[in-house]
Amino acid sequence: MGSVKERYFSSNTIDIQAAQMLHQVSSRPRELALIPKHSALLVLDMQEYFLSPESHAYIPSAAAILPGLQNLIDAFSQRNCPIFFTQHINTPENAAMMGQWWREIIFIENPLSVIAPQFDTRAGVILQKPQYDAFYQTDLDDRLRRLNVSQLVICGVMTHLCCETTARSAFVRGFEIFFPVDGTATYNAVFHGATLTNLAHGFAHLCLIADILAFFESNG
Repeated sequence: MGSVKERYFSSNTIDIQAAQMLHQVSSRPRELALIPKHSALLVLDMQEYFLSPESHAYIPSAAAILPGLQNLIDAFSQRNCPIFFTQHINTPENAAMMGQWWREIIFIENPLSVIAPQFDTRAGVILQKPQYDAFYQTDLDDRLRRLNVSQLVICGVMTHLCCETTARSAFVRGFEIFFPVDGTATYNAVFHGATLTNLAHGFAHLCLIADILAFFESNG
């Protein structure tokens, strides 16, 4: 299917679609065992570069995950749990293979490089990153260790690139990963489903945003 784009999530279908995807890759999901005081939320690359229809990198399904992400941000913020927003920014020096692989890289001067205004980033910390992996050439690991974080909820875009790579990187660093099926988006359902299949097998607990919110409500 390559990079064919489709709106596989919409505001009207995301709940049903996500539940079906979760069942397909994990018919018996593990029970959530979040520990709020040791949990942090990562919201990856929710920039206008990926959310604006003007951009060649526009993700048609990204708008559908916005309400759920807002709910997660509110839930984490209310409990004083750490929240990190990443902003993918490159320079010619740090782009490395991204400069060869993609049609263009995201420079800070690009007006679409900003995090979407729907997000109040004052609820957390903004980290700039140069590669798919949010830990690579950032101080994210050090920040999480200082905060005594051992569990991460990973959301944002793109599911099969930055979200999956960051989840794998976090896993090998010893963090327990929770990956909401309806908390990430990418170009099409094939890419999205492939990531879910991979992560469910050996890297992350798959869940729905509603599961996390319900768990927080029940466990303070």
